[in-house]
Order: sequence, then C-alpha cells, then structure tokens
Amino acid sequence: MRALDTGSGGAPATGAPPDRPVLVLGATGYIGARLVHRLLQAGHPVRASGRSLEKLRARPFAKLPGVSLAVADARDPASISAACSGCRAAYYLVHSMDSGQARFASADRDAARNFAEAAAGAGLSQVVYLGGLGEDDGALSEHLRSRAEVGDILREGPVPVTWLRAAMVVGSGSGSFEIVRYLVERLPVMVTPRWLDTEVQPVSIINVLDCLAGVLGHPAAAGQTFDVGGAEVTTYRKLMAVYADEAGLPRRLVLPVPILSPRLSSYWIDIVTPIPASLGQPLAEGLRNRVVCRDNRIAGFVGARMLDCREAVRAAVRSATLPSVPPGEPLPETDPWPGDPAWAGGTLYVDRHTVTVAAPAEAVWRPVVRIGGDAGWYHADALWRLRGFLDRLAGGIGMRRGRRDPEALAPGDALDFWRVEAVEPGRRLLLRAEMKMPGCATFEIRLEKIGEGITGIVLETRFAPRGVSGIVYWKLVDPFHRFVFPGLLREIARRSGGKILSGPEAVRKG
Repeated sequence: MRALDTGSGGAPATGAPPDRPVLVLGATGYIGARLVHRLLQAGHPVRASGRSLEKLRARPFAKLPGVSLAVADARDPASISAACSGCRAAYYLVHSMDSGQARFASADRDAARNFAEAAAGAGLSQVVYLGGLGEDDGALSEHLRSRAEVGDILREGPVPVTWLRAAMVVGSGSGSFEIVRYLVERLPVMVTPRWLDTEVQPVSIINVLDCLAGVLGHPAAAGQTFDVGGAEVTTYRKLMAVYADEAGLPRRLVLPVPILSPRLSSYWIDIVTPIPASLGQPLAEGLRNRVVCRDNRIAGFVGARMLDCREAVRAAVRSATLPSVPPGEPLPETDPWPGDPAWAGGTLYVDRHTVTVAAPAEAVWRPVVRIGGDAGWYHADALWRLRGFLDRLAGGIGMRRGRRDPEALAPGDALDFWRVEAVEPGRRLLLRAEMKMPGCATFEIRLEKIGEGITGIVLETRFAPRGVSGIVYWKLVDPFHRFVFPGLLREIARRSGGKILSGPEAVRKG
C-alpha cells in the first residue's frame, strides 16, 4: 500500500480527535466521498482509501485536516490489510460493477473475503456495509444478488457488521437517479417497459449519509441489518413525473410496451444516456425488482427525518440551476462534486476561452468591471443587441436595464440581461443570465496571476439545458460563442494597456 498523509506522520491535524481513524474504503466513489466529509464534520479522523491516488487527490477532502489518503485495492490482500491497520472501524463501500469488471459478482466476492480477513486481523470494532435493497425471492438482478452475497460474506467474519440496505439513492452522481434524469430530460415521448410501475422507495443522499454516519460506534447497531428508504413508496413512472415537475419540464408521454425487457431497456439507456454500459446495464436490470423497506427502524435509530420523493428530487434538481457556492463553503451533498463522473448532475455545456496579457491584474480588472451598460460588450456589440432584442420578443427583459454604476459592480446588481452573482475585485466576476432561455446559464471572467505583471484571463460560460429544447438552443448559439468570446477577450486585453502574449484560445468545449 502507498499512502499520503495530510497530517504530520499520518496523525490527525491539531484539533482533531486523538483516537484512531475510521477507514472509508471506496472514498473515491459517489457516496464515499461525501461520507468522508460527514465523518469529519462529526469529529472523526478519517483514512480515505481508494485504488487510485490521483482520484483520491481529486476529491474535495484530500487536503482537509484530519484526513489521510491510502491507496488500496480490495482484490489485493496485502494492500487492504495495510489500509485497515491502525483503524478502529471501517466502511465498506466497494463494488466492481462500475470498474469495467465483466464478472463483477465474482470480483465482489473475492474482495469481500479479503476485506473480512483484513478487518479481523486489524482488530476493527465495527464494519459498516452499504448494500442494495430488494426482495429476496429468487428473482433478484445479478447486481442486487451480488450486493447481498457481499453482506453475507462480511458477516461470516468475527468483526461485528452493520448492514444498511439502501433503495434507489437520489442525488447528482447516483447512477440510478441519473438514468431517470437523462431519460426524462431527453425523451419527451418514452416507450417504456413493465418495470415502470415497479414500486420503489427512493432515498435522498442526505438521508443515506445520515444513516451511515449515525450507526458508527452505536452499540445497538452491531450485527444489525437496516433497510434505508425515503418517506414515500412510489413507482418509477411517478418518480419520472415528479422529476419533470421539479425540473420545469412538461409531463412526458409514456407509452408502455409489455414485451420490452430490462435487458432491452439497458441497451436503450446506453444509447440515450451518457451512463457507461458497465454501470447502466446492471442497474437497468435491477429496475424490475421491487425495492421497498420491510421496516423503517433506521430513521428513529439515527434520529433522521427522511425526505419524501419530491423533496429528494427537488434537492437533486437544484444542481441544474448552476448554484454559486462561495469559495471555502461546503458543497451541497446533492450537487455534483469535483471527482464525480462527467455525467453527474445532468447535461452541462461549458465554453471556456483564455488569453494571457502582459499587464497586472489591477489594469485588467478595470475593463472587466466596466463591461455592459453604456460601455457595451466591447466586441460584436450588434450581436449582443440582437440577443437582447430577441429576448424582448420572447417576453424577456432585453438589455434595456443597463447597469447601476458605470464604474462598479456589486452582487445583486442588474447588468443588461444578467444579474451579478459574485464580485471579487481584481479576481472574479460571475453573472447569471436572466434572459428567456430553456435552461440556466452563467458567465464568468477570472483573472489569474501568471507572473510578475502577467495575467491570465479566463472567460467561461456554463449552460445547463432544460430538456431537448435546451440542447437545441445550445447547438444554435454555440457558433456565435466561438466568434464573440475570443473577440471579447482580445478587447479586454487591449483596454488593459498590455500586450497579448498568448491566445485567445479555446481550452475546453463541453
């Protein structure tokens, strides 16, 4: 095992509890990454473990006090033993379904046996395992059956196991929820199989983390199995309708086709959504299984209020509105996080251009903060005015508002058809679109010090489309962005009085 400790000598940083760390195996995953933060908030030192040091470092927890990073693979007994050594308890959040394993069930069994032996050898006091919820009636999908087998293997060891069986997790980055999101957003008309009326008890990622953190060190949790579901039993059909409502989309036309099997559905999901087949197909086959809690003890056990279906979806859909999180503030658990897959949070288009100019940031900031209003947009102003005119025709505000002050901007100010979201003088200007459009858009200019008297200017627009019309809208405006934004950057650089050293150039197109 290779390890990188952020505290001195692997010990928690000053102020963290002096007891041994809690191991989170699978910390690079969707739930694991968020659980590390929850445990830190509760005062537990954490050893975050995954198979890739690069992926561990990409997670927001990587440099936080009280966290050590450990590279380990559950299929490698030596590395998993080293990861467990010195820990007092562990979370087992590992599975092979999304790692390209063709025989994921066999790989999961081997990994569980290795971990059970390592946990016993390290003298852990508790193992918390998160598996899947489903009726054990012989018709479980391979994915859900494998999750149950892992739980049984872990229980064969001497370390007390707390087994949480979760229903479909609702949050940006959850594979099952993202399948629902993409299907609803991209298909105004859906040909659906019988599983659409299967009962399900979706649970918010917030509540999953409540339960995972709540059972740690709880004496009565040893050897217990808890079902984890939300406050409401529904169906996939109703879940899709709720998603459409919360996302501001028209209700989708659903045409049931009895002969469409889960396996055929998985191929359709592979075509329509960006979820990789290695993950989407096993999840799709599990949609035929009823996933409803047999008991709801966990809510009272950990003292959590379980969100209903609409509350859970509303929290997850919020991420599509491109919320602005102030630097240093924790990210909402329902939003996409750094290190999540590119498909987490739904479709997002990013247009980023950069230029380097021989001028200090103070000089570059002057034309940035004066943009819009009577000063115009420096380049292709006729196109900006045309966009404002089209917005007025669509019933929007157009560009007639101008700006409050020609020399200064403050959060909340109107700026033509934008609203100022954030201002960091000399560093950053973030605007949110208020024109009529099928989606949410932000416009950001950032200044980065490259060297003494040299500044990098980054212009980034982000657009989260709402339904198919939003995707079409982006395709139509994208060619104009390629012309307008490089010209805008050149003009900002020219007005700063400096010489352009490189660019403008497109850094990334989403």
